[in-house]
Amino acid sequence: MLYHGLRHFYPERKRASMIFDIHTHTFPDEIAGATIEKLQSMCHTAAFSDGTETGLRASMAVAGIDGCLVLPVATNARQVVHVNDASARLNDTGPDTGLWSFGCMHPDFDGWKGELARIADLGMKGVKLHPIYQGIDFDDIRYLRILDRCGELGLAVLTHAGRDIGFPLRDHCTPEMTLNALKQVGPVPLILAHMGGWREWDRVEALLPDTGVYLDTAFALGRISPLGDGYYGPSDLPLMEVEQFVRMVRKFPGRVLFGTDTPWRDQKEGVALIEALPLTREEKEGILGGYAQKLLGLPCGT
Repeated sequence: MLYHGLRHFYPERKRASMIFDIHTHTFPDEIAGATIEKLQSMCHTAAFSDGTETGLRASMAVAGIDGCLVLPVATNARQVVHVNDASARLNDTGPDTGLWSFGCMHPDFDGWKGELARIADLGMKGVKLHPIYQGIDFDDIRYLRILDRCGELGLAVLTHAGRDIGFPLRDHCTPEMTLNALKQVGPVPLILAHMGGWREWDRVEALLPDTGVYLDTAFALGRISPLGDGYYGPSDLPLMEVEQFVRMVRKFPGRVLFGTDTPWRDQKEGVALIEALPLTREEKEGILGGYAQKLLGLPCGT
């Protein structure tokens, strides 16, 4: 299994459950500083770490997190092979670092079919898509063929869903698009970031519980403090109400996965927000790592 090394990496942990962050991002050391600065300007929100692998590992240590999944995004088709090569190298060091990676795919990449097979052969468990950054609706045929092929190969797909704080007027993955896409493809493990659709949670709750999709918790709980007077204004931006979050945990049983979107959210705070919820111990442990373990083949924490 891809994640066989986590138990070895944390032999001192004396609890029955592990904590795994399924939604993180890193950038190469040589461009991380400039990339973080650019994205902060676009998103009008401050980063909590420097965007490097070293910074992520330091954040994990503070938060008590056992492992993280890094999600690479191809913003154009030319990046796909290079990014997947780098992601494969990160997976090779996973037993020693606790960092693992999905592959990436761009809907305009001509060799999508063969590259998805290569991702599977390299041992990666899935791919990341970002319809807003890639500028294509999620139920477009170019995404449908990727979803279908991933299902054939046993790859999971994690996609940005709903709006994006940096592009508040764009939406290329609505709950309706997700529902339409799933009606046209074969079975595929599909993880919708940001609790199924950022700031579209009422429609996610109404339309998607019976589809079998997974949701990650990134940018769903707590508040965001904008940097300056962005689109959302100078005040804190509230996210999902606790009552709705708890309700959705029960409507998507076993399918809510802990994610932070670090470096954009504080991992320690993210764990604390889940721990403070009025959920059972079993539900909290499932969200924080158990459900991801079952989906992706993670070992039990010790």
